[in-house]
Amino acid sequence: MAETSAIEWTDATWNIVTGCSLVSPACTHCYAMRLAGTRLKHHPSRAGLTREVNGKPVWTGEVRINWDWLEQPLQWTRARKIFVAAHGDLFHEKLAASEIATIFAVMIAAHHLHDHILQVLTKRARRMRELLSDPSFWEQVNAEAEAHVMERTDPLERRRDDARATLGEYGADNPPPGIWIGVTAERQPEWDERTEHLRRTPASFRFVSIEPTLGVISMRLVETLILAGESGPMHIAPLPTWLDLVIAGGESGPGARPTPIALFRSLRDQCAAAGVAFDFKQWGEWIDADEFSRMVAPERIAAGPLTFAGATKLGVDCLAPCEHHSDGSTSLRVGKRRAGRLLDGREHNGAREAA
Repeated sequence: MAETSAIEWTDATWNIVTGCSLVSPACTHCYAMRLAGTRLKHHPSRAGLTREVNGKPVWTGEVRINWDWLEQPLQWTRARKIFVAAHGDLFHEKLAASEIATIFAVMIAAHHLHDHILQVLTKRARRMRELLSDPSFWEQVNAEAEAHVMERTDPLERRRDDARATLGEYGADNPPPGIWIGVTAERQPEWDERTEHLRRTPASFRFVSIEPTLGVISMRLVETLILAGESGPMHIAPLPTWLDLVIAGGESGPGARPTPIALFRSLRDQCAAAGVAFDFKQWGEWIDADEFSRMVAPERIAAGPLTFAGATKLGVDCLAPCEHHSDGSTSLRVGKRRAGRLLDGREHNGAREAA
């Protein structure tokens, strides 16, 4: 839990839930799992959440709610984007529906009182859809959210009915504002399964995190409607998409897997065609070799291929591990800090620009 965050698309983290279990290939090098088993393994919120397997920490499947931190977002008065359960999964099957409802109530109150944006990411897309479509879930959420708001409303300055003037009766047909609902999807199978649930989940803002990007993804975001004119030929009209934002990035940390630049370009271009905001979070440990050379020495690259000696002088590590991809491109391992987050020479800041 921190009032600031190094994660590029958020401002703060609220680790109300810690602990998880492995469900798909993206989990293999999970940074939260690594931290819980190394640097934070003695912290009360992480102790015992991992076990060592082949010399590496792996989730045990235990999930913990850190109730002492429940009201933290209500104490932060400056508006910010808050990543909820960055080191866990809010919709994990080990959590009771009533516990998740209590956390949601705080989220709604935090947006109402301080204009925070709460960002939720899950791999349990089916459970997310089922809970956020359940009227009984929202009954509890609304009751507890109202209690939080009333407790923090000065009765001398505002009447009781004013305190809920913008705090509606939220539910499947009226999702609360200020809460981003998202899923992670690293390959086509995860995209197909999880985004189908996300599309059907009541939310005022939907997003997908494709990090790490591990395979080609056809997002199929552009849908059209064929219309017949009253006195003329039929024409095709584009339909508004259900998705607001895609965040993409490469993998970082030990054992990080490289991603061909073509995959990131494809995601960027599909978002542009569908009118969906795109955020390129990072290259991660690996960067496209041509992109890296262009970044460190654009004027020299334009003059022709670099020699081994010339590249070394310019800071291009010719001895760094490299990975040759089937499309002819090459990834170079230079580390997350050096790789940066430029894609074809520019930043893509969709998550930062989204309100």
